[in-house]
Amino acid sequence: MTTSSTDERPYRALTPEEYSDIASRILYEDNHLLIFNKRSGEIVQGDRTNDEPLPQTLKSFIAARDSKPSRVFLGVTHRLDRPVSGIVVFAKTSKGLERMNELFRNGGVRKYYRALTEKEPRPEKGSIKSYLIRNEKQNKTYSHPAPVSGAKEAILNYKLIEKTEHYYLVEVELLTGRHHQIRCQLASIGCTIKGDLKYGAKRSNRDGSISLQSHRIAFEHPIKHIPIEITAPCTISELAGNHNRGTVH
Repeated sequence: MTTSSTDERPYRALTPEEYSDIASRILYEDNHLLIFNKRSGEIVQGDRTNDEPLPQTLKSFIAARDSKPSRVFLGVTHRLDRPVSGIVVFAKTSKGLERMNELFRNGGVRKYYRALTEKEPRPEKGSIKSYLIRNEKQNKTYSHPAPVSGAKEAILNYKLIEKTEHYYLVEVELLTGRHHQIRCQLASIGCTIKGDLKYGAKRSNRDGSISLQSHRIAFEHPIKHIPIEITAPCTISELAGNHNRGTVH
């Protein structure tokens, strides 16, 4: 679900450290779009923890940078799970939000992820097509090899990029956008993502993340009609979640 947001209330003052950190993680920005490099643990939309969502933090940043005391518009065009890091696209205008929503709905956005898996995929390059059912109470998705009642078709492509001593770096092209799709489908072929206890990982990551990053995104700008391709920085060390940032729920 995508949402728009324009606040009437004044925004909180960011600390100098927060301001600098936010500025350093903006991957692309123009009058209509802002593409941001999210850390694991940050939330795109509010949840029961009452932690501040990224849009609110970004609006505080924009208000300070652009001297806008209120009414900063920032629309959420897609979601990224809390323990996942990487690229998130926000819209700075209602026109940008409407057209990005249309692009996402109609498959006009190509999305690539990087994952560290506990086992090597066999074959090293391939596709996974299955039918997914979401269990709302468990906040978990289950994969079925054939159509079943209530299931949605899910497709992704994957390829092995690199081997480390204990893990395997896999690139995933997401062709459909189902709940926990990459996590569930990689686990279904025995390639559980490092740190993803929900889908069978051996142990959690030190920082509470899972080793999954929204790595690259490509689309035609919905207003300027120019090609946009953005890649988020990715090191295996960072993806491995060996930093202490607290627990991710």
